[in-house]
Amino acid sequence: MIVVGVGVGPNMLTQEAIEVISNAPVVYGSKRSIEIAERFIKCKANLIKDYKSLHLLPEGAVILSTGDPMFSGLGKFATSKDRIVTGVSSIQAACARFHVDMSTLAIITAHGRDPAPAKEALIREVGLGKNIFLLPAGNFGVKEVASLLHEMGVSAKLHIYEDIGYPDERAVSGTIDEPPENKSDMYCILVVL
Repeated sequence: MIVVGVGVGPNMLTQEAIEVISNAPVVYGSKRSIEIAERFIKCKANLIKDYKSLHLLPEGAVILSTGDPMFSGLGKFATSKDRIVTGVSSIQAACARFHVDMSTLAIITAHGRDPAPAKEALIREVGLGKNIFLLPAGNFGVKEVASLLHEMGVSAKLHIYEDIGYPDERAVSGTIDEPPENKSDMYCILVVL
């Protein structure tokens, strides 16, 4: 199989991704990933029903992954014989939008999982003086991050970037004392020390 990153939002497909998708014999993906890539899909597109069964799909199948497959994406299901095509991630988009050097970041995700390890990682990495990129969870978002940093006695800027690439895209900044509010569940957080 080929796992292809379709980017974090519309119009963020790489040329390589477009070529692979355009030549695919069959495509699988989430509703959102298929919508992002639909104008380049020339074959049957199937919704993925069971992510843990991706290895059972036909050998030439193209699997669409939102953002980049190797950051909270479907690349984790690829084997060493599978190909992975990178995509524009929310990390790249947020760092460009807020002018943050990616080499200063600790990258953390709570997306779709228990947020306890993400919270522990945030505490550890902030303690090491790293800026943070975080994909939040419903119960570990910008308010919880601001509260945690306040308890730690850390001063930082908080940026949120939501609905990246979509018409309602929104980028807002704040502080720990006045954190920005997200209006969408599809957002990321940058903590800049």
